[in-house]
Amino acid sequence: MYGDHDTVRKILTGTGDTWAVVGLSSNQARAAYGVADVLQRFGKRIVPVHPKAETVHGEQGYASLADIPFPVDVVDVFVNSDLAGPVADEAAAIGAKAVWFQLGVVDEAAYERTRGAGLDMVMDKCPAIEIPRLG
Repeated sequence: MYGDHDTVRKILTGTGDTWAVVGLSSNQARAAYGVADVLQRFGKRIVPVHPKAETVHGEQGYASLADIPFPVDVVDVFVNSDLAGPVADEAAAIGAKAVWFQLGVVDEAAYERTRGAGLDMVMDKCPAIEIPRLG
């Protein structure tokens, strides 16, 4: 419902290759770490966004989306649903083209705001699961 096949394909293949991954840290046990690795293997430039601003998978981290000094195409959100809405709003504010809420991250009001702002959005899906299916 919140990510039809055409939107998933568009974001993964046509929206751009710079993906800010909000919630990505050097903690290898977290899902964000593995998903970012898959995105890199499929040619995406990942940008870690986490309060610690750590370098992850060889990429400089930033404490917030607003701190990233270059354009971001997609914002991939690995935070709890109650924190995800403000991240989506910040993605629109920095000029991102799309927002992706990971599996289990659902905020219908944020989805409506983000789509209303002209961004593509997928919610409650994982790009690491979807991207190999596009083959």
